[in-house]
Amino acid sequence: MKLVIAIVQDEDAHKLLDKLMENNFGVTKLASTGGFLRSGNTTLIIGVQKEKVDEVLNIIKDLCKSRKQITSYPATTTWSMGSYVPYPVEVQVGGATVFVVDVEEFKKF
Repeated sequence: MKLVIAIVQDEDAHKLLDKLMENNFGVTKLASTGGFLRSGNTTLIIGVQKEKVDEVLNIIKDLCKSRKQITSYPATTTWSMGSYVPYPVEVQVGGATVFVVDVEEFKKF
């Protein structure tokens, strides 16, 4: 048994959840927050048989593509009284961070 922990952008979470459930994978959804942009993320916890791990990973890879997004990043201007001037920056968002962990024991009550 394996535990797949996938951290995906909120924008990708719903279609990923639908596809995983459509393929009969049990999923637990947790709301989480990303560090860099403080944007909403979703953490999915998926218990799966060892033989099905590649199927889960392929679903995640197909649906959670990384993409570029323009966001405002506040820059401190040192020459003016500590004010912040936002300026647009292009950042990479989306994709997925995935951990696959061995599960020693699984019980469902």
